[in-house]
Amino acid sequence: MTRAITYASAGEPADVLEAAEIPDPPTPGPGQIQVEVRAFPIHPGDLVGVSFGPPHPGQRTVAGLEATGVVVAAGPGVDSLPVGTRVTVFPNPGSWAQRINVAVDLAVPVPDSVSDGVAAQMVCNPLTALLLYRAAQQHFSVGFDGIIINNAANSSVGRLFTASVDHHQIATISVVRSADRAHELAARYPNVPVVSTDSPDWVQQIRTIADGRPIPVALDPVGGTIAGHLISLLSFGGTLITYAAIAQENIPLHASAVVGREIGIRGLTIGRWLSGVAPERRASDIAGVTAIAVALSAEFDIAGTYMLDQIADAVQHVARPGKIGTVIVKI
Repeated sequence: MTRAITYASAGEPADVLEAAEIPDPPTPGPGQIQVEVRAFPIHPGDLVGVSFGPPHPGQRTVAGLEATGVVVAAGPGVDSLPVGTRVTVFPNPGSWAQRINVAVDLAVPVPDSVSDGVAAQMVCNPLTALLLYRAAQQHFSVGFDGIIINNAANSSVGRLFTASVDHHQIATISVVRSADRAHELAARYPNVPVVSTDSPDWVQQIRTIADGRPIPVALDPVGGTIAGHLISLLSFGGTLITYAAIAQENIPLHASAVVGREIGIRGLTIGRWLSGVAPERRASDIAGVTAIAVALSAEFDIAGTYMLDQIADAVQHVARPGKIGTVIVKI
C-alpha cells in the first residue's frame, strides 16, 4: 500500500482532503516511469479543482498535478530517464501520493543544484510566468517605452515574472493588496515601483509612475473590481491578460470601456499550452523553466513545509493573508 492525499466529494479542501492508504501503483507500462515522490506543492488552482469535487463523486480520488521525486522503475521503451533520476512531474493528475506512475513526457529532469523545495514547484509557476512573458511581448511597446502592470505581484508567479523581465530590462509596476506587502516587495526589487490597492488613489499612483508612457499590458490573476480598474489604465490597443480568477465577483465592464480604445481581454492557461503548442515549443519552454529554477532559485520562496498527516493545516496556510511563497508537503 502507498499513502496519498485523496478526496471523494466536493467541499472546502481542508475538510474533504485526507491522507489515506491506496493500493501500490502497478508496474509502469510502455512510455511510463514510476516515481517515488519526495515533495509536492499546493497551488491555489489545485484547491479550486478539489472544491468542485472529483470526476466521479463518491469515488476516492488522488489529488494534485505537480510533484517531485526519484525514478524507481521504467516501463518498456523508456530509456531517457533511468532509475535514480530526480524528476518533477506536471501536469499529472493524482500526483499527491508516495508512489505514482507517470507518462515520461510529463517528467522533467531536476538539475543537481536544485533543492527538493525548489524542484517541487519547478514547472507550474515558472511556466505560467514564461507564458505571461511571451504573451506580453506581443505588444510592440513592451521592451521599449511600454510598462506592464503586474497585479498580485507578491504571488509566486508574480515574483518570478518580475525577476525574469527585470533581467531583460522590461519595465513593470507591481500591484499588491496591502502596504506591508508593498514595503516587502520594494525591498526585494528596489528598481520596480510598487503600489498597494489599499490606498484609495492607487489608480492615480500608477498613472503618475507611468508619467505618460504607454501601459499596453496588465497581468491579472484576480478579476473582479480590480480588473476593471486595470482595464481603465491600459493605453490604446492594450490587453488585460487574466490567468486566474481569485475574486468571486464578475469584472464590472461597460462596452464603452473597450470599444473606444480598442482594449482586449485575453485568458491564459497552461492547459492550452499542453494541447495547442507544438512539441518543439514545449521542449524549448521546459528548457527555459529549468533555467529559471537554476538561475532564480532564490525566488522560489517556501511559505511553509508540512507532512501528509498535516494536509488540513497545509491547505489552510495556502489561503492565509500575507503568505509569501508556496506551501510544500513532504513525504
